Amino acid sequence: MKVWAVVAHGAPLECVELPDPEPIGTEIVVDVTRCGVCHSDLHLWHGGYDLGGGKFLKVADRGLKLPAAPGQEIVGRVARLGPDASGVSIGDERVVYPWIGCGQCERCAAEEDNLCLNQRSLGAIVNGGFARQVKVPHARYLLPFEGIDASLAATYACSGLTAYAAAQKILPLDKDKAILVIGAGGLGLAGIAMLRALGHESIVSLDLSPAKGPAALAAGASRFFHGSGDDAIRQIQSDVGPVFAAIDFVGASGTAAVAMAVLTKGGRLVLVGVHGGELTLSIAGAIFKAQSVHGSLTGSIPELRAVLDLARRGKLAPTPILEMPKHLADKAVHDLERGDVTGRIVLTDSA
Repeated sequence: MKVWAVVAHGAPLECVELPDPEPIGTEIVVDVTRCGVCHSDLHLWHGGYDLGGGKFLKVADRGLKLPAAPGQEIVGRVARLGPDASGVSIGDERVVYPWIGCGQCERCAAEEDNLCLNQRSLGAIVNGGFARQVKVPHARYLLPFEGIDASLAATYACSGLTAYAAAQKILPLDKDKAILVIGAGGLGLAGIAMLRALGHESIVSLDLSPAKGPAALAAGASRFFHGSGDDAIRQIQSDVGPVFAAIDFVGASGTAAVAMAVLTKGGRLVLVGVHGGELTLSIAGAIFKAQSVHGSLTGSIPELRAVLDLARRGKLAPTPILEMPKHLADKAVHDLERGDVTGRIVLTDSA
C-alpha cells in the first residue's frame, strides 16, 4: 500500500510502498478515505516533544519506527475482516478511534484506552491515516457517523474528542462565568464550538494572530483577544474580569502562565496542547487561590460517542474544513506549521 510517510524527522514526507496490513483474530483493515491533519502530526514529523527543563521525549522512545505515517483523524471503509471479527461488515463507513490501548488492562476494559500505559495509537506509535489503510484490533474502535459529513466526522476522532474531554474537566459551570480558550487554530475552534454545544456562553478566545479573530467569533466565542504575556493578561483582566476556567490548546510555557495569571480563586486550568515547556507554580499561591491544573489526554471511546451524538443532533457547530488530496500531505504539514490554516485540513483519498 501507499504511505505518505515521515522518512526522516524534519525532512519532506515521501510516498513509500509498504505491505498491505493483513488482519488476524478480531482485527479489521480499513481503507482510509479521510484524514485530518493536526499538531500531533507535526510532533511526529519533528521527532518528539519538549518536556521542559531541557528534556525532550523522542517519538522513537514511545515505540515509533520510521518510515511512519502520521494521522489520527481517520474516516474509512471496512475492507477486510479477521476470522474472529464481528460487529461490522465489508463496506461499512466508520470513524476510527485512534487512541488504541493494549486491550487487556483495566483502563481498556473501561473503554479508556487513552489512559492505557501501553498504547498503540494510530498515527503516533503505529501507522496512521496518511496511509492507504489502517489496521485496528477490534470493531469497538469503529464508530458509525450517519448524518455527518465524512471530512468533518474525521476531525472528531482527535480535535472534537479532545475538546469534549477538556470541557468535561471544567463543566458544569454557570454559563455566564468566563472561560478562557487559548489558541484559535483547528483545536481551539473545536473547543469553542464544543463549549457552545454544551451550553456555555461566556467564552473568551486568545490567540497570537489577530487574523484568527473572525473564525473564533464565528465558532461561538463571545470575546476575542490577540497577544501574549503581560499584554494579554492586562487585556483580559481589564476587559473581562474574573476568569473561572481556562483551556490551553497551545500548551506552551507562556500560554500556561497567562492562564494562571488571569484565573480567579477556585479557577481551573486544563492543559491540552503540547507545544512544550514548563509551568512554574507557586505552591503557596496555588493553595491561597485554591487553583488547580489538570492535564487532559485526548479522550475515551464513550466520549467520542458523545461527540458524534452532539454533531448528529445538530448541536455542534462545524469546524471550517479545507480538503486536500493525500498526495499533498507534505504541503498540508508545512501549511499547518506556518499557521496558514483556518480550521482543519482534511486529506482525501488520491491516486
